[in-house]
Amino acid sequence: MNQRSYDILIAGGGMAGASLALALRGYRGRIAVLDQQFATQAPAPLDVRSTALNAGSRRFFESLGLWQRVSEFAAPIRHIHVSDRGHFGAARLHAEEYALSALGYVAENHHLHALLAESLAAADNIASVDATVTGVGDDDSGDSLKVFAGDRAFQTRLLVVAAGARAALAARLGLRSRERSYAQAAIVANVMVARPREGVAFERFTETGPVALLPLGDARYAVVMTVAEAQRDTLLRCSDCDFLQRLQAAFGWRLGRFKRVGQRAAFPLSLVQTQCQIARRSVLVGNAARTLHPVAGQGLNLALRDVAELARLLHSERGMRDPGCAALLEEFAVRRRADQRSTTATTDLLVKTFGSRFAPVVVARNAGLIAMDLLPPLRHWFARRSMGLGARSPMTGLGGTP
Repeated sequence: MNQRSYDILIAGGGMAGASLALALRGYRGRIAVLDQQFATQAPAPLDVRSTALNAGSRRFFESLGLWQRVSEFAAPIRHIHVSDRGHFGAARLHAEEYALSALGYVAENHHLHALLAESLAAADNIASVDATVTGVGDDDSGDSLKVFAGDRAFQTRLLVVAAGARAALAARLGLRSRERSYAQAAIVANVMVARPREGVAFERFTETGPVALLPLGDARYAVVMTVAEAQRDTLLRCSDCDFLQRLQAAFGWRLGRFKRVGQRAAFPLSLVQTQCQIARRSVLVGNAARTLHPVAGQGLNLALRDVAELARLLHSERGMRDPGCAALLEEFAVRRRADQRSTTATTDLLVKTFGSRFAPVVVARNAGLIAMDLLPPLRHWFARRSMGLGARSPMTGLGGTP
């Protein structure tokens, strides 16, 4: 069995894994990214999903020297309108209040994936290996791990698990996760509208879940429509006309008539949390560590804050000496714990609060929206958290800029 040795091995070349690898371009050591997608020669089917990148994630991509390329296809969000269907409560956020050109940006996933893959291929110290990790074992010396991918074996001082298929590999490392289904599905699609509002994103809470419309430029919007699981197949299989009518009824007429819809896809929604993010010479990031409800669009932004903090520690003198040492991994877990817990709890609370039909909860949440709209300190606190610009933001000063 052939065995190759690396300082850092990243299992998973999706957005979190590829972003971490690119943040480590200046690392003095051997790095490999393992992902089965590297073996695929034909282009993948068009991904209809889009990602909302907040202002903190923009700083992350700036630190990698990639933001100029991202800005070529990412549409700015300058205003956010939050409302509760059938009630008066609403809140509005504006970029100019924070001296920013935008609160965030909307990037179609297939564009972002392509840019990350292209940048990864051009990185001199990063090997892209078309393989999927199938097993993990201890090395006799205790200074590294053995990682197996079919009939191939790798030796690494640090294993970063960034693969979406988190359960099997995390379990091999002794890391257990808890999953709680929301009994909901996200229907995603792109739509054309009659009256686009440039730079305005909408989050509208309805009886079946939130409906987000994110501007893609021109008259196109990315839709994330949360529905009960029982409605998923109906909304996937119905005619375009029927789907647009259902979307119109849920969202309203702020963008005029919905005129056209593209390909639709559906994804089950659950809250998944790994009880511990680190093990011996290994760490989980991205969807391998946790999966959040898409409300407020915090999933990838939280993952990139994890990636930024891990990259910062690995670029330190201690990380250069031994990237998988227990003290470094424990420091990473401690530094990221508060942000992870608060973001997860806030996202989960939004789902529960705006999904409730209990009258006192309905009154309270609408009073909260009105208060946020009228009270600048409350609005500014919420906005800065949503933008990933907290007091201890890890998004600047990385060592991966080419």
